[in-house]
Amino acid sequence: MISNVQNINIAEYDYPLPDERIAKYPLAERDASKLLVLKDNKISEDHFRNIGDYFPEKSVLVFNETKVVRARLQFVKESGAAIEVFCLEPITGNGDYQLAFSAGSPVEWHCLVGNSRRWKDGFLSMPLNIKGKDVILKAERVEKTDAYSVIRFSWEPAEISFAEVLEHAGEIPLPPYLHREAEPSDRDRYQTVFAKYEGSVAAPTASLHLTKPLIAKLKEQGHTIEEVTLHVGAGTFRPVATDTIGEHEMHSESIIVKRQTIEHLHDNIDRTIIPVGTTSMRTIESVYWIGVMLLEQGFEERNIHVNQWFPYQERVSLPSAKESLEAILKYLETHHLDALHATTALMIAPSCPIIITKALITNFHQPKSTLLLLVSALIGERWKEAYQFALEHEFRFLSYGDSCFFCPI
Repeated sequence: MISNVQNINIAEYDYPLPDERIAKYPLAERDASKLLVLKDNKISEDHFRNIGDYFPEKSVLVFNETKVVRARLQFVKESGAAIEVFCLEPITGNGDYQLAFSAGSPVEWHCLVGNSRRWKDGFLSMPLNIKGKDVILKAERVEKTDAYSVIRFSWEPAEISFAEVLEHAGEIPLPPYLHREAEPSDRDRYQTVFAKYEGSVAAPTASLHLTKPLIAKLKEQGHTIEEVTLHVGAGTFRPVATDTIGEHEMHSESIIVKRQTIEHLHDNIDRTIIPVGTTSMRTIESVYWIGVMLLEQGFEERNIHVNQWFPYQERVSLPSAKESLEAILKYLETHHLDALHATTALMIAPSCPIIITKALITNFHQPKSTLLLLVSALIGERWKEAYQFALEHEFRFLSYGDSCFFCPI
């Protein structure tokens, strides 16, 4: 089964996307975006503010509460050379994002470095003013690999948190395909209205269409909301550069799911569970596979990680969603934990069992991307029909573009 999915040719997930169809800026009103609906074996068009009209009765929506951080730092050397340092994931705090952001000086992060050849050694520095105090932010490269650099950031006064430093020094890391620099308006619009936990270098873009009044309306219609956290990494923008997906290494991302959320999903598993965005879907499907892992490998405490090929291993049978969630609740109770902390590199592709997700809200994704594979895993070859419809009906694509509601049930 693993070899079958690994042999999928990524060229089958290509489509023509003219640059003018990529939305460079969001619409003035979040929920005014267009909505493509694939339901009851037909495709139709509406506006996002009406999306609740298409949900099955008493659906359960899953939001990703991650918050985009100003992860892009622009340093200028004394020579005038510009060096960009892009924070990917923390080393400080053992990878715990909240500890890493609340930490004072110094901190260490895995980073990407732009114009790296112009920075051979020494410190980079940037003057800041934080709460009326003059601060000099310094960056030192302490390790370099093919994939990333380890950067140690330091500053005085040391008690200022790294979150405050990034708030004053960093820029919102817009997707590279927008081909523009971040502007002040992006600080608000490239963030969901319910963003809470800092850690992402990209927004969960399907949720950018939601407004607080629309969320209130969905609740009034009888739908409920659950929250999870997946901190989106820069790898989300990395296209599949190999002929087959078996040669593509999925990026790992941190997920946090509260015990109460797992209990609610367990108790409402027979309702239509709709993740808002691919990050929410990756989270709840990873949660299922974590339960499978616990049932197969035991309940001792560990650093839990979902390998990208774990779902494709040969098994006689799979536990139900309830059995998997019960296993996680047992694990949390055994180790006196209030939340499930894990990392996932899960690749959701055709032939991957989709267990908890019954429908999906998502934006339009890049050609030859793992996110298109995810959509195909849910709705099959109909993704081609949906994307062709969108191209023919003037839909706007990618992060600031329009949205889809896929309901294959």
